Amino acid sequence: MQQCHRIVGLLPVHGEAQIYDNVLRLHVLANSDSEQDQALKLCVRDKIISLMNELCADCSTLEMASARVEDNIDLLRQCAQDEVVARGYEYGVEVALCEEEYPTKTYASLCFPSGKYLSLQVRIGEAQGQNWWCVLFPPLCLEAASKQQKDEDAFISVGLTKDQYSIITETDSPTYEARFKLLELIGKKIK
Repeated sequence: MQQCHRIVGLLPVHGEAQIYDNVLRLHVLANSDSEQDQALKLCVRDKIISLMNELCADCSTLEMASARVEDNIDLLRQCAQDEVVARGYEYGVEVALCEEEYPTKTYASLCFPSGKYLSLQVRIGEAQGQNWWCVLFPPLCLEAASKQQKDEDAFISVGLTKDQYSIITETDSPTYEARFKLLELIGKKIK
């Protein structure tokens, strides 16, 4: 007897997709869960954020920011590697721009829905330890952690509407609608 698999997806219905398309996340994976490796992860994070703030200071769209990352991926990797060596470790570092699945995450007063985001991924050594993530563009990594302030203008300037901004500021449980993924894919091929 042949098994049939249903392809049903739960997709956001209140504009979350535009959030995914306008945000660049940072994902740093520590070598291990040891106290030293976790501290090293935060040092590497700080160096990457500092460099990204310089590189993307004049970026007004995700396309500009991601192009800047792609153009400087070797510099970003070297920055992370230099920090690892400066701290006395011999771990290798991998840096990549990729799409990753993220869970719902709250940063101070902002709540980002779960979903697939463009991500600058930094893997230190074995990358088996606890990770750390934030929103790299618009630049909220340090602001969200330390100031706990909303920055509606930053999100509006990268293409989000006020309604989409309210999704990340007013709820930690996005509303989803069941859809048939296979039919959506077929519909895209027909168009």
